Amino acid sequence: MAEPLPTETLIHSDSTNGVETNPDDELTHGPIVPTNGIFERVEIGKLPSRPRKFRKVETLDGKPAAEEGSTESQLTACSSSLTGVVGSSRRGAKSKLVPQRVLQVVPRIEARSLMCEGEIEFAIRHLRNADPLMAGLIDVYPRPTFDEFRSPFHALTKSILYQQLAFKAGASVYSRFVGLCGGEDGVVPETVLALDPQQLRQIGVSGRKASYLHDLARKYRNGILSDSVILALDDKSLFTMLTMVNGIGSWSVHMFMIFSLHRPDVLPVNDLGVRKGVQHLYGLEELPRPSQMDQLCEKWRPYRSVASWYLWRFNEAKGAAHTPLAASIASLQQQQQQQQQLEQQQQHFLDPNYSILNVSLTWGQ
Repeated sequence: MAEPLPTETLIHSDSTNGVETNPDDELTHGPIVPTNGIFERVEIGKLPSRPRKFRKVETLDGKPAAEEGSTESQLTACSSSLTGVVGSSRRGAKSKLVPQRVLQVVPRIEARSLMCEGEIEFAIRHLRNADPLMAGLIDVYPRPTFDEFRSPFHALTKSILYQQLAFKAGASVYSRFVGLCGGEDGVVPETVLALDPQQLRQIGVSGRKASYLHDLARKYRNGILSDSVILALDDKSLFTMLTMVNGIGSWSVHMFMIFSLHRPDVLPVNDLGVRKGVQHLYGLEELPRPSQMDQLCEKWRPYRSVASWYLWRFNEAKGAAHTPLAASIASLQQQQQQQQQLEQQQQHFLDPNYSILNVSLTWGQ
């Protein structure tokens, strides 16, 4: 009886190969795995796995393509994509061009201060082209004029003094106020704060207006407002800042921006004269509300300040109903109404829901 082989050593050999193993070596070198009938040692981490299958694809010329996933295949794909782009562009250059719809972009007009040279003329030309009814006003009334520039504090002070007063009464109070300050150059925050309500009352300034003047001067002294800040702010920010002053509302701010700062695109929606001018110009049955003014006057942007000036002149002359201007405006209004009715009829006939039967019935009537 043959003796068994020791457990420490396992030998399997054939005519050509033989491998001597030790069980302890499996902890460091890995187990012995039979391969084609031959025991071979496989290192840990190098166990045989299922070989990766590669799909070979032949190209159009019959040559085998590169293996999928290889670097060569990626380079080939990149090259073919670039060739396709170039080839398509070349083919597109030779082929007939297909017309594409191009969106027309209307350039935005950047309005400048109305005191800039030629800006009022540019505004008049824009309003004439934008609104035929406004063109009728432009043909009748002279070129708009605005006040000369003064410091913002001086202009705001004058605006407060003129509130709720006729022009002559306001001019009288203003001249006495300037004399009390020692001249127009003396209308500064420090001088206004030094005037007590009794002094202001003696020249015709009410106690309420005196408190408005002092509140404006205090905001200047505290740094909340200044001439440089007012000139640098845009219209919306300026409106917010100035309405914080007691006694300065939306109407005062709009008048200040138009006649003192010469801002080009200010629409005083709360001004009664402008609202009546819009009503008369467009033949509205009712006085437009302030909330409706922006929509009605949208076509005048960005020169609504100049349009407002023409509306004031138009409203002042509206008392004479039989003037040539009133006749021309009425004629233009009638033409626009006829044009609108014609457009509505054309849209009505082009409506697909408007059947031939309905057309025949309408004509039969």
